[in-house]
Amino acid sequence: MLLRKRPGRKPAIDRTVVKTHTIVRIMKEGIHPAYYPKATVTCACGNTFAVGSTKPEIRVEICAACHPFYTGQKRLVDTRGRVERFEKIAEKSAKVKAQHAAQKTAPRKKKKTEVLTERQWRKLG
Repeated sequence: MLLRKRPGRKPAIDRTVVKTHTIVRIMKEGIHPAYYPKATVTCACGNTFAVGSTKPEIRVEICAACHPFYTGQKRLVDTRGRVERFEKIAEKSAKVKAQHAAQKTAPRKKKKTEVLTERQWRKLG
């Protein structure tokens, strides 16, 4: 994909070099961060692997080696007490649901109905 020139802006690429069937673009110098092709990623579980990044070291809380989706294990990964907060909210909602269910099954009080006399009935109509 070649860049179109926009009015009032300089393109991010100085020039395009064409080789047989591939296009190699040369980027401007000094505006891009340093790239580390073998940056080390360290997980909280102790697993390490290399990736390309603009940072030399990356620390993560969970990776593919310890993530429950990839390992098939059912376990909760707690980050700053979020699991406990979720469990508290779930308990509250269960209590509220139980209260609503109890109210629906409880016998209802009968409403008092007024008996109108014939004279009151005529005044309404």
